[in-house]
Amino acid sequence: MPTRVISPVKIEDRAKLDLRAGDTVRVWQKIMEKGKTRLQSFEGLVLARKHGSEAGATFTVRRVASGVGVEKIFPLYSPMIDKVEIIKRSKVRRAKLYHIREKAAKEIRRQMRNERFATETPESPEAAETPVEA
Repeated sequence: MPTRVISPVKIEDRAKLDLRAGDTVRVWQKIMEKGKTRLQSFEGLVLARKHGSEAGATFTVRRVASGVGVEKIFPLYSPMIDKVEIIKRSKVRRAKLYHIREKAAKEIRRQMRNERFATETPESPEAAETPVEA
């Protein structure tokens, strides 16, 4: 009996991926624009992996883009995901790294506190109008 392919995703390969919290991954996602398909990468830290390796399995990836934290939840077996590259593995002591959100916010607040803001003193209107002679 020939094997039938129901899904364009190689399910065995995705199940063997062994994504864990603490991994830094690059997810290549297919984006449809004007009838064309292009690939877009999203690189970040895996915060959580949910629902094991069953059909509805998902993983959450977080990255900081332009100073703003962005999180995306990807279905593991989605045909819109072209490939998932594991860039770096980190040893973590938690299964879900949701505390990273608060840690990042606290770090930004600390940096803002350490920054010295230049206080602008408004010039008098007379000083701005009189030309400086050399």
